[in-house]
Amino acid sequence: MSKELIKVEHLFFSAQSDESLTKAGETVEILKDVSFVVYEGEVIGICGESGGGKSTLAKLLAGVIQPTSGKIVFNGEMKQNGISKIQILFQNNSDLLNPYRKVKDVLAEAIKLSGKSAEEAEQSKKEIYQTVGLNEELEERRGYELSGGERQRVALARLLAVEPKVLILDEPFSAQDVTSQLNLLNLFKKINKEYGITLICITHDLKILRKFADRILVIENGKIVESGKTEDVFNNPKHPYTKFLLEAEDYSLTSEEIHSFKANNSE
Repeated sequence: MSKELIKVEHLFFSAQSDESLTKAGETVEILKDVSFVVYEGEVIGICGESGGGKSTLAKLLAGVIQPTSGKIVFNGEMKQNGISKIQILFQNNSDLLNPYRKVKDVLAEAIKLSGKSAEEAEQSKKEIYQTVGLNEELEERRGYELSGGERQRVALARLLAVEPKVLILDEPFSAQDVTSQLNLLNLFKKINKEYGITLICITHDLKILRKFADRILVIENGKIVESGKTEDVFNNPKHPYTKFLLEAEDYSLTSEEIHSFKANNSE
């Protein structure tokens, strides 16, 4: 058994709603008594429909927001402030990259945080560029001058530069064509194996998780309703919501059946 790296215990998160579907200022419970363990070196997938709490959980793990109650234990200790060993690649990488800063400055700042000498920093930069498939000719460009794929790779390079233990991928395959998805999938596998970085992949794309994740957590309405080894979950799903997700993705459900399931299972 691999070393226990992250332990999430009875995590709750609530927020004030500003949505038209609820009364203004009403408290909405987004995550409800979430507990699980992440082991060192594994790839864990978290799936479920939009609005189920997946991205909120990612932000809690990375320390971007704080839980209403419960705790997150990293490497045997409560998470502390400072340079986090748990980093997150946001779905919208503009949240991570200043559009007016040059690529070289973004990378240099991140590498400096690791405390490397100038020679070590230069070598580290070259290795990271090679790993994520970035051309050094992009160094002088600013964030707004990059394509979406280039921004994503620069954002990923910046995260690798601070040498995280865990990397959270928040919907990394959205808005990507099949070829780009495959390239990213291979890149993330490489990072997991060669850098030894534990990956937590949050996505609604179950087909990708089947190729990628060692274990899967299924979240519905802020709760984990099923978890297990990837092939076990796919081959023998236990919870009705998991079965629904798999059948919906395989297009074996009609739109009427999908709407009926949601209506009957909404809180």
